[in-house]
Amino acid sequence: MKPPLKKIIPLLLPQVLAGVSEIWLQWRKQKLPLYLFLAMCLNLIVAPVVYAATGEQFSHFQAWTLGLLGLVTLGLSTYLFFVMFVPEKF
Repeated sequence: MKPPLKKIIPLLLPQVLAGVSEIWLQWRKQKLPLYLFLAMCLNLIVAPVVYAATGEQFSHFQAWTLGLLGLVTLGLSTYLFFVMFVPEKF
């Protein structure tokens, strides 16, 4: 018989919090994995929209690729906009 969740959660909570704090400290040092993770999470929203807008003519892989390409294009254009108009920060 399994113990109830009410007894398991307090035992796992310190371990989960320690893991989250360790990940947070590493992400503060390394930004690229965080940005990639956020891009993939955003692509979870964008890819189904692309897939639905094409009338299911594209495969799921193509929809994911187009969504990721759109996100990269948007990110680069935003970055270049700021580089052109606020060059002293870079």
